[in-house]
Amino acid sequence: MPALQRDEAQTRARLIDVHRYDIALDLTQGEDRFGSRTVIHFTARTDGDTFVELRPAELHSVTLDGHPLDPADLDDNRLPLTGLAPGAHELRLDATMSYSRTGEGMHRFTDPADGESYVYTQLFLDDVQRVFAAFDQPDLKAVFALTVTAPTDWSVLGNGIATQRDPGHWTLAPTPLISSYLVAVAAGPWHSVRTEHAGLPFGIHCRRSLAPHLDADADEILDLTRRCFDRFHQIFEEPYPFDSYDQAFVPEFNAGAMENPGLVTFRDTYLFRSAVTDTERQTRGVTIAHEMAHMWFGDLVTLQWWDDIWLNESFAEYMGYQVLAEATRFTDTWTDFAVARKGWGYDADQRPSTHPVAPAPEDVPDTASALLNFDGISYAKGASALRQLVAWMGEKDFLAGINDHFARHRFSNATLADFIDSLSRATDRDVHAWAERWLRTTGVDTLTPVVREAADGNWSVSVEQTGSPDGTRPHRLTIGRYDHDRTSTGRLVPREPLTWDVPDDDARSATGGRPALLLLNDQDLTYAKVRLDPVSWDTALGALSGLPDPLTRAVVWNAARDMVRDGELAPTAFLDAARAHLPYETDLALVQGVLAFARTQIADRYLPRTQRHAALATLTALSRDILRRTEGPEHGAEAGLRLTAVRAFIDSATTPEGIQDWLEDGSVPGGPRLDPELRWRILARLATLGAAPLGELRAAIDAELARDPSATGREGAARCHAALPDPAAKQAAWDALFTTDGPAALSNYLFTATATGFWAPEQLDLLRPYVARYFTDVPALAAARGPALAAAAGRYAFPDLFVEDHTLHLGEACLTDGNPTPALRRKLIDQLDDLRRAVQVRAAADNA
Repeated sequence: MPALQRDEAQTRARLIDVHRYDIALDLTQGEDRFGSRTVIHFTARTDGDTFVELRPAELHSVTLDGHPLDPADLDDNRLPLTGLAPGAHELRLDATMSYSRTGEGMHRFTDPADGESYVYTQLFLDDVQRVFAAFDQPDLKAVFALTVTAPTDWSVLGNGIATQRDPGHWTLAPTPLISSYLVAVAAGPWHSVRTEHAGLPFGIHCRRSLAPHLDADADEILDLTRRCFDRFHQIFEEPYPFDSYDQAFVPEFNAGAMENPGLVTFRDTYLFRSAVTDTERQTRGVTIAHEMAHMWFGDLVTLQWWDDIWLNESFAEYMGYQVLAEATRFTDTWTDFAVARKGWGYDADQRPSTHPVAPAPEDVPDTASALLNFDGISYAKGASALRQLVAWMGEKDFLAGINDHFARHRFSNATLADFIDSLSRATDRDVHAWAERWLRTTGVDTLTPVVREAADGNWSVSVEQTGSPDGTRPHRLTIGRYDHDRTSTGRLVPREPLTWDVPDDDARSATGGRPALLLLNDQDLTYAKVRLDPVSWDTALGALSGLPDPLTRAVVWNAARDMVRDGELAPTAFLDAARAHLPYETDLALVQGVLAFARTQIADRYLPRTQRHAALATLTALSRDILRRTEGPEHGAEAGLRLTAVRAFIDSATTPEGIQDWLEDGSVPGGPRLDPELRWRILARLATLGAAPLGELRAAIDAELARDPSATGREGAARCHAALPDPAAKQAAWDALFTTDGPAALSNYLFTATATGFWAPEQLDLLRPYVARYFTDVPALAAARGPALAAAAGRYAFPDLFVEDHTLHLGEACLTDGNPTPALRRKLIDQLDDLRRAVQVRAAADNA
């Protein structure tokens, strides 16, 4: 379908005002289609022509002001409206729509656990037209009033309070003025837990088969929701702007969550069927806080065009971590951000596809290009920039500017210029200049300490800045100073830190001998790669686990990670540091993040093939050390560390010994007992290793699926079957992945499960013929199945294990001659750049 152009949206916004949508959805028309009737009330300011968007299976009738229009005039997704006169108009459309299996539009899912079906909408960014007709752009806000006809045993959720008039007929309270992409409906035989808070109805919902898991965590989820809600009301002067607050955990959801006002939808993997670490619970909490922040920034005040998507996502990302830390027991959120999110921003910002946090409007000419900017820059870099802004201008002035912004633009649209103007009204600092250097530029600065020691024991330090376009991006940061603890080997004690402004501050002199460790950006308040001077690096290698603050340790680990990626630190040196220090690390986020990088990047991509086995042996030995340290009663952080080590041991196992015994015994010696997640993880590893004859492995997979016939069980089985080291299994998996239509086409989650099982470093000879096939077959798949599957194919089905120039050549040829869709092209560009970096790192390791 043609993407909406920015100039088209501007022209339409000048011509019309949209006032109200009356939408009737009929969800009783079968498993493939549903009915959609739309009445749009709008006003034309002048004479003119425009169009409305709709992607129906069949368009039955259209009338404009009572006069019929020809449904055959629908051109792809656009129905022209010509000869509009000034004044009020009423457009009526009656259509039959198709359900989606890709998480776009109206997604339908049948639960294999009990046969129950559920539907929900995901209308972002321009998928409204898959559900009802709309003038689909964010600055044409309107009131939305919906009625829904559903099976009589279903319940219906929406943006406003839902009322069942009679069996199967539901009315949703009309919304305030919102953008079309924020409309939401979720229907099915939901299991619901309802309460009230601050005079509003609150609810959490899931499919029936997950009811025990929702009930087990309902108190925690609702407690976090209430605490975050109250904290937002403390810092925001504008009250919550909608009539209720529902959170629905829905199946096969592409994102983490979506900020539909009054009805936030979450991926239902946030309802934990198996044991998880406290860090994973914290991640769920951050997502709850993130989406709640959107009720103000995104829903109450909405971007005018998609160039300002960072105004939604960066703000919610920052507030999610900050508010959760302030209002709940999860007080170390910024350590998790440093380890799990910030690298996402750094990586994206160093690729050819990088873009400013706030790109110029002309650089986002249409909705297709806008969709590509939902990445590590709009989220992680943008949130980091806001954290730096708070450090620079002060939280009091920052929040004053935010509240001014809400007051001036409530239920309306705003731009970057509006936002900066509101901040400027709250401070005497030059926020406009700050924004130009931070939000309108690309790239990552690298900050390096320059230490000079004098013969008399005195010393001085300065900071060298490289990377930003003109070398003047300002950074307010802390330089940590640490000395060896004379009373405890391996411990470091802090001196008073230095507050530093880069590039303004000159070298500073000090007395009393230089510290053992100087650490730029201690506490991680700015967004920059940092380097350590040689003395500090030697100290870190010997005493990293002895640093007293986990966020300080995270900054050091991130420096090491960046040095590996930049070819300045051997991958084996990172592994040696992990082997030395992770067994003593107490912070779950750090253990999880360092192990993930070591396993998926260093072992699988950065090291030469001949060194991979030794790397995996290091990781299994490291995991055993953590297991030994955490023996005993399982509780709190110790249980999380133990679970993390068990997962890492399974994923790094090079032989079936050990994990096969765990599977047969149903438990890890000393705990934990194997739950479904661990059982599927072990079975996938055994399948990859070819740990038994193929017949036995297939039988084991089928038996496990019979034991766990859930949706995640079905995904686990797909992953395991695709992992088998068998030509027939690989061909079957490939055929499933690249089937483009009909009932055999995989849903988004089954596609991801199959793709992640397919590529295995242990099976390179078996998989080699599929490398070229990928670049031949993937453009057609992306064109046929849309942006969500295109992104999944680019991310999960890409042959990134083949770290070779040949793969790069094939990928570049695909970009040139394969005509990939915009979503696929962006993924390929990013994957090829990461692959090129891996080739360079591996070559350096080969030559070391």
